Amino acid sequence: MQQFQQYIDGAFSDGAAQFESKDPATGQPWALMPEARAEDVNRAVNAAERVFLDPEWTNMTATQRGKLLLRLSDLIAENAPRLAEFETRDTGKIIRETSAQIAYVAEYYRYYAGLADKIEGAFLPIDKPDMQVWLRREPVGVVAAVVPWNSQLFLSAVKIGPALAAGCTVVLKASEEGPAPMLEFARIFDQAGFPKGVLNIITGFGPDCGSVLTSHPKVAHVAFTGGPETARHIVRNSANNLASTSLELGGKSPFIVFEDADLDSAVNAQVSGIFAATGQSCVAGSRLVIQRSIKDEFLARLKEKAENVVIGSPQDMATEVGPLCTLRQRDRALDLIDRSVAQGARLVIGGQVPEGAGYFFPPTILDCTDAPDAPCVTNEFFGPVLSVLSFETEAEALAIANDTQFGLASGLFTRDLTRAHRMMRGIRAGIVWVNTYRAVSPIAPFGGFGLSGHGREGGVEAALEYTKTKAVWLRTSDDPIPDPFVMR
Repeated sequence: MQQFQQYIDGAFSDGAAQFESKDPATGQPWALMPEARAEDVNRAVNAAERVFLDPEWTNMTATQRGKLLLRLSDLIAENAPRLAEFETRDTGKIIRETSAQIAYVAEYYRYYAGLADKIEGAFLPIDKPDMQVWLRREPVGVVAAVVPWNSQLFLSAVKIGPALAAGCTVVLKASEEGPAPMLEFARIFDQAGFPKGVLNIITGFGPDCGSVLTSHPKVAHVAFTGGPETARHIVRNSANNLASTSLELGGKSPFIVFEDADLDSAVNAQVSGIFAATGQSCVAGSRLVIQRSIKDEFLARLKEKAENVVIGSPQDMATEVGPLCTLRQRDRALDLIDRSVAQGARLVIGGQVPEGAGYFFPPTILDCTDAPDAPCVTNEFFGPVLSVLSFETEAEALAIANDTQFGLASGLFTRDLTRAHRMMRGIRAGIVWVNTYRAVSPIAPFGGFGLSGHGREGGVEAALEYTKTKAVWLRTSDDPIPDPFVMR
């Protein structure tokens, strides 16, 4: 089996232990991964703190940091095929998606390369005539970045890119479920010319690695993508070091279609929104909210598309839906479907595990018209499972869309511009896609409301997450400061 190493203080090393990583397409081990424990975490954080205080990094101009990030973006673009191969092998995400996404990841680093010397402070028009006051934006310090297995290179780019642009240093914990792409990324980062210790990449399990990292006294900020339950542990851990947090926690996104919509576009967008990435996306449009007058026609078109989806090896460019990342995910999906059907949801298509090896799961549609509170409607699947709800009026559509504890993304299909504006204002979500879905850009912020977390990734806002303001007061008068104990 292939063996990977962790990356600490500019050097590659074995972890305190090793664990096997399984290929989701076969269910068989294919690689040995380094398991970081407390001693590895401490080494990584200490390295990040050392270089954060080192003049080699602290005296580097923002423009120089930007040039290093630009070099990194070029290296990622050059090595995208190899990175895609590792992500596909270790997570089961199909090669046609990993190839396209990782090529675009380079653009995120390129964006933050250009932003590095544009993180500006401010001059304050203070109310004292003999004072000048300005604000400096300075890096918060050592950042603990924790990413899940799905789209790790993308989800790490929106943390590493802005953190390094702001002048922070980073310890990144790759997911123990499929860490290969991040450990391979470390080899590419090592070639970019950053000072040793600026970025450290480890992987391991919760109590011995994740908890130690997020509660470490030298960590100033925790950037996390994952589920709400893990986020609660992280927030509790941050009570130990009073670290600030940015949390991107997934969702149960509504995909709203009105009767005046372009149905061909809406159907294709819904297929992309729930079946692309095998549904393993935090912005998956997993709740179809459809106007009743077009429900039957829309579902018929959607079912036909689902029946013709190509399920197969994630390494095959023809494959459209690959395996789920873990057996645990597949078992959870089956349980949620069984409980939803028991509560009145109707299975339109899918829901059965195909024969053969691997963690495959077919595109599945559940009509929940008679079971609006079924588990499939309220729980995030992280799989290719769509729940269908229907409405008559605009007000009813908005109420259904907002009937969730999450609030990350949403989709809206209508040709009525005034309706689109009303719905945009009313939907409680960090992203509203109108007549499109799953569009992303490094220029646009990404984040949610409610249990979808707080903070933003992408855009200028992300870089500001890794800074704190410092107020600098300068007295401009040459007169002596008056004696404070002499009454005037």
